[in-house]
Amino acid sequence: MSGVAIHARPSASRVPAPQGPVKLNKFSAAFTESETNGGAKAMLYATGLADEEMSWPQIGISSIAWDGNPCNQHLGTLAQKIKEGCRAEGMTGFVHATVGVSDGMTQGNVGMSYSLPSRDLIADAVEMIVVAQAYDGNISIPGCDKNMPGVFMAAARHNRPTIIVYGGTIQAGKRSIDCESLGVKAGEDINIGDAFESYGAFVTGKISQEERDDVVRHACPGSGACGGLFTVSSILEVLGMSLPYSSSTPAVYPEKLQECLRAAHIMKNVLLPLHIKPSDILTRQSFLNAIVIVNVLGGSTNAVLHLLAMARAANIELTIDDFSPIADKTPVLADLKPSGAYVMEDLHRVGGVPSVLKYLIANTDLIDGSQMTVTGRTLAENCADAADFDFTAQSVVRPLDRPIKATGHLIVLRGNLAPTSAVSKITGKEGTRFEGIAKIFDTEAAFYPALAAGEVKAGMCVVFRYQGPKGGPGMPELLGPTGAIMGAGLGGKVCLLTDGRFSGASRGFIIGHITPEAQDGGPIAFIEDGDKITVDSINQTIDVDVDEATFAARRKLWTAPAAKNTRGVLFRYARDVKGAELGAYTD
Repeated sequence: MSGVAIHARPSASRVPAPQGPVKLNKFSAAFTESETNGGAKAMLYATGLADEEMSWPQIGISSIAWDGNPCNQHLGTLAQKIKEGCRAEGMTGFVHATVGVSDGMTQGNVGMSYSLPSRDLIADAVEMIVVAQAYDGNISIPGCDKNMPGVFMAAARHNRPTIIVYGGTIQAGKRSIDCESLGVKAGEDINIGDAFESYGAFVTGKISQEERDDVVRHACPGSGACGGLFTVSSILEVLGMSLPYSSSTPAVYPEKLQECLRAAHIMKNVLLPLHIKPSDILTRQSFLNAIVIVNVLGGSTNAVLHLLAMARAANIELTIDDFSPIADKTPVLADLKPSGAYVMEDLHRVGGVPSVLKYLIANTDLIDGSQMTVTGRTLAENCADAADFDFTAQSVVRPLDRPIKATGHLIVLRGNLAPTSAVSKITGKEGTRFEGIAKIFDTEAAFYPALAAGEVKAGMCVVFRYQGPKGGPGMPELLGPTGAIMGAGLGGKVCLLTDGRFSGASRGFIIGHITPEAQDGGPIAFIEDGDKITVDSINQTIDVDVDEATFAARRKLWTAPAAKNTRGVLFRYARDVKGAELGAYTD
């Protein structure tokens, strides 16, 4: 695809000024003002509403809160703060919950099959309650990764005035002891990625049990989602659906509680009176802005999957072919983990996403600052007062003339191994080309004994198949294997390929989202141990040195594995889900 427009100003405002008085409770009036539905009003009295509150706008507060996961355990507190803010503004906030899955905790076990499906289930649940309960607006509070595209997709569907308050990033952990073999000392920062990489370092004898336990014990110091650029939070801010600084403010900072109150204020005084809806904010251009920021900040391959599904929910034209042209002209500027040195809290200290946007708008044509946001102001107006980067005093974000990588790191590949597409995350630190011999695993569980036994060696292309949306099912992430390989000292020496996904915490020479997936009879199902695989990120190709006649012979001997689930949510997901190249949507 050529000629992608990366800077196009809309011809006219998409939010016309209201004519005459505005009814702020236009939806909830179906419950509070209907003469034929006295039962609804009676039930609202039972919730504690007073007579004067019956005319207040009702706001659905979608809290993805649940105990047992640092990403989400504090969201109930944020929900109550938003409810407090709603009342102060003369609105009624009703808190409701939905499902959640911890991406970090479910790595490498059956729970990971439920992670991506939870995105679509969250979207269904929030859409359902907001519309069914006639809420006039929606404030969602996501934490872990799939929460964010889930509540966004719901907002695009129900199209009520919406603000998304990201639950906040976790702070970095600290080592408590030195680890001489790795050259690191007590007091240095660690995060969840280090906890996963510690296994590979331990089983290969690079660190002791005590040194590994120290990392695991201290990697996650408290509430908040993964601290590097592991989430969709920055995308939501650039798409205009979150308030400025939402994506980088740590969960435990007082500013996060202030954001909750500000969200309620903006809902009452901006979104409701102007009736600014997601459809007034979201455009193709805003999605192109999001692709730019993912590359500038060094974001995850999951961004491709989610943005495709999110755009579809918003009825915005976006395809996988929109990503490479933008990456080809967009530099990587932020030195954020997992491949870099810093975490989101560090980005927040130097100005957050608003400062990044301000810098890009002033010095490039990569960002269209005229796009509308939930503040009622444009993206450029939101960041006009953001701090300017002092490149002599900070190294979290680099200047345009000294990028980490001159072009984007998210590259769509095609070839005889991935005829439809594959998505790579190659920062350049791993090299730009890899040739290796295939080592095949049909399950993740089989990989760890092989690594411990020394069977995974430098020069191998480690292939995980039957991990796609249907085959997984649920397209599980493979953070465990990538972390173990990095910990074992094989980073850059081994390439990982899969029809599944990689976590935002994954790093190394990794290629995921290979389509067609193995379960559908894609070529990845027919490769064998010893086949030569070549990945060329410059030419955006991924090929296996097997001729078509050999492929055809192997295909004749192949039978699709039986479905792993015959009932329940994973059965339904595998039955309905579309390919990764389309965003793995289910509706």
